[in-house]
Amino acid sequence: MTETAFKRIDWSSLDAAGKKAALARPAQRTAGDVTEVVRTILNDVRERGGAAVTEWCLKLDKAPPRRIAITPGAVAEARNAMPPADVRALRMAADNVRVFHQATKPEDTPFVETTPGVRSKLAWRRIASAGLYIPGGTAPLFSSLLMLAIPAGVAGVGQRVAVTPPDKDGGVHPAMILAAAEAGLDAIWLMGGAQAIAALTFGVELDDGTIPACDKLFGPGNAYVAEAKKQASALPGGPAVDMPAGPSELMVIVDRDAAPEIAAADLLSQAEHDADAQVLLVSTSRATIDYILTEVEVQVATLPREAIARASLKEARAILVRDLDAAAEVANLYGPEHLAIQIDDPEPLVDAINAAGAVFVGRFAAETLGDYAAGPSHVLPTDGGARTLGGVTTASFMTTMSVQLVTEAGARGLAPIAARLARMEGLEAHARAADLRAEG
Repeated sequence: MTETAFKRIDWSSLDAAGKKAALARPAQRTAGDVTEVVRTILNDVRERGGAAVTEWCLKLDKAPPRRIAITPGAVAEARNAMPPADVRALRMAADNVRVFHQATKPEDTPFVETTPGVRSKLAWRRIASAGLYIPGGTAPLFSSLLMLAIPAGVAGVGQRVAVTPPDKDGGVHPAMILAAAEAGLDAIWLMGGAQAIAALTFGVELDDGTIPACDKLFGPGNAYVAEAKKQASALPGGPAVDMPAGPSELMVIVDRDAAPEIAAADLLSQAEHDADAQVLLVSTSRATIDYILTEVEVQVATLPREAIARASLKEARAILVRDLDAAAEVANLYGPEHLAIQIDDPEPLVDAINAAGAVFVGRFAAETLGDYAAGPSHVLPTDGGARTLGGVTTASFMTTMSVQLVTEAGARGLAPIAARLARMEGLEAHARAADLRAEG
């Protein structure tokens, strides 16, 4: 049987440069043509507004941008178009996402008195508007709508603008409408790619209505969407963005007791996303790697999206390590979006991981469960972003501000210290403002 295209790597044989090269992301993610195309689209939309968005949608989406109102009639029609079991599954997933994000919504801290008469706290506030990019293209990822719109709603974001590419017929899957209804949205816009990010960045007038400029952009996407978010956030006055959330990634760490069919299924669950997705297998056992790669070939040949999965597997890695400490090193250097740990005693390894978007512990914790229904958002950092960033939470749609209360006695005690420090920095106006408080 022909083995899949995993590149085999012996970690212990590599120096620092070799390790970096072994964990490189697919080159197409940062290809120069992606950067230039995105720059062209953003500049065009900034200059010509809705007309440019419409032209790019017709060129790239093969359909004009369209607003789908989430009315009772639209929801009923979508529900009738789906099997009842599918409707129940979507609703259960929405409930789990909502429960998790309500339970983890940050609250204001108590006041902390750092000096007698000086009390401070952190207060959490919602952001005013959020642009939510929901991937589509070859598969309608209605689950991403739940994972973004529900925590935004729990946070209390006043304006949530959801965009998603149209299907091949220029329409939208009924599950997307039901997901929007479960999340409490009043509409979704059918448009995708960099032109959708541009619309959310600048705000545009379209035939079906107005898309406002949004304060912060969220959501995963292909290389063009990820690059558009990056460029948009770099503009003067541009929107904030959640994280680098590009093509999907999964690292699976196994020992000799792992179930090959489970590990292979998990690897393929991400490889089938798109050709730019990357999967990595890490093991202390060469024989286990052999078994799993053989199983990958058995399973990939039966997938409806076999061609996409095989294209992704060209960038796959099978990494042999001496021990689990080395496995942790691999994971922390790579910073995977998803990390599955399928070993006999996983807890010590979990404790050693400090760079992963989401960790799935044990053979029963399928990454697919997290993708759809466990509760935490599946919108996670890619391209090594997990080394410094976490995934989307309710807090992602909120900001903190410090609130400081100072009594007259507190000011008299602290102002002389602040004034002296200000003068040390050569800031006399600062010092005088403190002096006036000290005088009462």
